[in-house]
Amino acid sequence: MKTEPRAEPARAEPPKRAARKLKEQMVRGIAVAPGIAIGPIFDTTEVPADAPRRRITEDQAEAERQRLGEAAALSRKQLGKLKMRLSVLPEEAQEELAPLLDAYVLMLGNSRLLRGARRRIAEELVAAETAVLDESEGIAAVILAAKDDDKAGLLRRAQEVREIARRLTRNLLATPFRSLKDVPAGAILVADELTPADAALLDPSRIAGVATEEGGADGHTAIMLRALGIPSVVACHGLAESALRGDQAVLDGTQGFIVLRPGPAALERAKEGLAAFAKERAKLGKLRRLPAETTDGEQVELQANLEIPAELPLIAQAGAQGIGLLRTEFLFMNREDLPDEEAHLAAYGPIVEAMAPDEVTIRVLDWGGEKDMEALANGMEPTHGGPNPALGLRGLRLLLKRPELLEAQFAAILRVAERGKVRILLPLVTTPNEVKQARDIYERVARRLRRKGEKIPEKLPPLGVMIETPGAALAADAIALEADFFAIGTNDLAMYTLAVDRGDAEVAHLYDPLHPAVLRLVQFATEAALRMRMPVSVCGEMAGNPRLVPLLLGLGIRCLSMNASAIPRVKQAVRALDIDDCARFARRVMEQSDPARIQELVMGFANGLAEKVKG
Repeated sequence: MKTEPRAEPARAEPPKRAARKLKEQMVRGIAVAPGIAIGPIFDTTEVPADAPRRRITEDQAEAERQRLGEAAALSRKQLGKLKMRLSVLPEEAQEELAPLLDAYVLMLGNSRLLRGARRRIAEELVAAETAVLDESEGIAAVILAAKDDDKAGLLRRAQEVREIARRLTRNLLATPFRSLKDVPAGAILVADELTPADAALLDPSRIAGVATEEGGADGHTAIMLRALGIPSVVACHGLAESALRGDQAVLDGTQGFIVLRPGPAALERAKEGLAAFAKERAKLGKLRRLPAETTDGEQVELQANLEIPAELPLIAQAGAQGIGLLRTEFLFMNREDLPDEEAHLAAYGPIVEAMAPDEVTIRVLDWGGEKDMEALANGMEPTHGGPNPALGLRGLRLLLKRPELLEAQFAAILRVAERGKVRILLPLVTTPNEVKQARDIYERVARRLRRKGEKIPEKLPPLGVMIETPGAALAADAIALEADFFAIGTNDLAMYTLAVDRGDAEVAHLYDPLHPAVLRLVQFATEAALRMRMPVSVCGEMAGNPRLVPLLLGLGIRCLSMNASAIPRVKQAVRALDIDDCARFARRVMEQSDPARIQELVMGFANGLAEKVKG
């Protein structure tokens, strides 16, 4: 007799999961793109491309090298298709990702990564995917071990190498990439991690928000998400375990959290926040084309700091009046050879042209013992190291010892000066004589270029000085006789003045840019420049803090350079200020000797300004 198959009972959801599904839960992370999103969760994971370490025989080595070459060719083809897709993204997102994809393609050519992987296949007799993993991790470890204050930049460069290795490995193993085609409109995308290539596949008109388990605020993916304008939070540890597809969620990309299964009160707050954010964004957006002008008609120049060329779209979007600090270290990073004059020219040209007619201030190489660059370390005397690398052979000291480095940068900047408006900034100056020596080299390079028939400006671009040590600030009167302008770097100035490394958790709480000693040095340098009727700016973090703008204006500063994202709020503050009020406020602050009292005064003035802005 035939027996009917017994029906399986309906599976009840595990009690813990059922309970969890009904309970509101907040997961905090790092805010990377402002805005508020309300929508259902759509979780996505990527099939792992892990492969066991595999040894090969000597006669298999050629086949493995061929596999590696084919994977590299396929990777280049994929990146080419991805670049073609950029046309559907917002212009600022296109300009952010295109240079990154170009860099990826270069790394898939005759790069250090591929050369090293081929060598490992031949010498260590390992499979292509094993060789790629070992070589990429070796390169990343060297980058991350560098003693550099710019930890975010080091991590970003290490991630670039790992991203190319990941793509090569997936192609070697024929493992599919993450697909984002099925994300429903209005959903909040939840993932373990997103690569810049993943971010390029996002449609900002359909996806309400993004939350990831991993990631950082300064990575390429974060920059991309900001360029796309998608509210985003990263480093939400434990999110994947708690988020269930289809659950309602609220994401706050300004405060840095996501609320899963929000209750009525949380939803109401999110709706109010969404309306307030839209109103604030519209208000700040209107400021883009308005002048940074105080209520009594004083003009303030707001410029942007530039770390890497990929940030140019954010600078344009913010309405910056030029670049107040172009850091050139990106040209020296992650390479075995030194960039020559032509490499410098190729890097600066597009930036100067994109910003014209606004000004670009190019700081020549600022390298020392705490910034490990392989191309510079080769053949370099070990005098830059030691127990106190920040006090060793770095900045302009190094460039005067290795004048060929300075000459290459000077020559490229002079050649590009015809394409726009440029200035040159010298780092870590401590004495007037250092400026004299640098100017001698500068003028010698200009004469050489003219003899060669190169077209350079009749009047050479201004040569300025970073004021970032107590010695430079206290000698500002003498240095001002040799320099064309000052840029006060408040980050290093506070560090050297207070003997505090912000990266050291044991003493980071002592770092205080409002310490009276730091403020007096800023005041001394500013007054020295103003007496000479010489331009002076602030390009440290103080410049991008709206609460500190009244004090800086009161001290006589009229040019501020900051991260592009800070410009709209700083402009908003400037347009609500009166210069006479700022001057009176600065005098009160400078009379104080107690840092706590200074903080109290600054916060009190800032709160009053905030009320004025709201009104």
